[in-house]
Amino acid sequence: MVLTRLLILAFGIACCFAQAPSFREETVHGRPAYVLENGLIRIAALRGGGHLAEIRILSPDAKVSINPMRVPHYPTIDPQTYDPTRHDALYGSGSHRWLSAGYMGHLLCFPFYGPPSSEDEIRAQLGNHGEAPIVEWRKVKVDQRGDGVTLHYSAELPKTHYRVERIITLGKGTRYFRVEEWVENLTSYDRPFQWMQHATFGPPFVEPGKTYLDASATKGLTATRASGGSLASNSAVDWPRGTNADGKPADLRPFQTKEKAGTYYALLMDRGRSHQFFTLYNSGYKVLIGYVYPTEGNPWLADWQENKSNTFAPWNSQVIARGIEFGNSPFAEGLRKAIERGTLFDVPSYRWIGARQRLKTEFTVFLEEISENFGGVRDVSLESGVPALIRR
Repeated sequence: MVLTRLLILAFGIACCFAQAPSFREETVHGRPAYVLENGLIRIAALRGGGHLAEIRILSPDAKVSINPMRVPHYPTIDPQTYDPTRHDALYGSGSHRWLSAGYMGHLLCFPFYGPPSSEDEIRAQLGNHGEAPIVEWRKVKVDQRGDGVTLHYSAELPKTHYRVERIITLGKGTRYFRVEEWVENLTSYDRPFQWMQHATFGPPFVEPGKTYLDASATKGLTATRASGGSLASNSAVDWPRGTNADGKPADLRPFQTKEKAGTYYALLMDRGRSHQFFTLYNSGYKVLIGYVYPTEGNPWLADWQENKSNTFAPWNSQVIARGIEFGNSPFAEGLRKAIERGTLFDVPSYRWIGARQRLKTEFTVFLEEISENFGGVRDVSLESGVPALIRR
């Protein structure tokens, strides 16, 4: 508790010296974006797909100011402008091509998580992780005050008949921000859905053997793989312990080091908590990024790791990434397979939304400057809305 209060005090001290939060529209990594800053941190949300492409501390120290989010090594475009006659050669022709064209950082997977359920859906131009990450997110309004700035932006999903909305609030003198998110069923019937936050981190912040995950997880299961995995296929996880591809014990906190390999495992979070957390840091840098979010509606967390294993365009066995994904589904297997699975560990693998129903979730993202000998995180909680971190 002493450490918790010290962290809150540090936020309070920072508040005394910080500049007023600001909003502007600019180009980020070649893409139109909505940018929020407060002199301490910077957040950039892309108009195309709504992705949170940049979340970083503003510092002259390059080991502190690094952007942990994944920025592709290949050029991206706004996915709603995808033209198969011009772009299939670069981004491929599978269901992943619309997402790959514009995928950057944290994306929203909705109304399904993983691939489309049929060839008919692919022909209808539904791609991986649903419609939300491949449409235009328009600014609704911006509230600017002396003590904070709030961006309201939203998107219509014309093929799946949903509306999604987000509010991002950045306060004065803080190294954290709050995201509130709504999904609305525009049809007059109930239906199943998957709703996952896909926070994807990339080089140089993500590095095999050096990027560490801490989370309020309990147990889990690796995905089934035919070959090429860094962990044993369909094997049990007792967080943070697992089994590698050779059948030996594996520490799951660091990014796995097996080259030309990847992994995916689903984790059930601690259901006795009101809020869950995960944090990620690289032992060679001096910044940690973390998320805190409510247990309700978010029983699952997935750790997806890519170490130059995929061969489809535009990745071509070059991608290093670690995606930490949380929400209402354990596996990125698509909606139909999630329904067929039903449950994992007796916990549902999807949810229902009622006719014309509007549902809400939220999460808080924070950045923390750390020492180079940082040993990890034991717990994170919210104290009056402020993330409070307890070190190992």
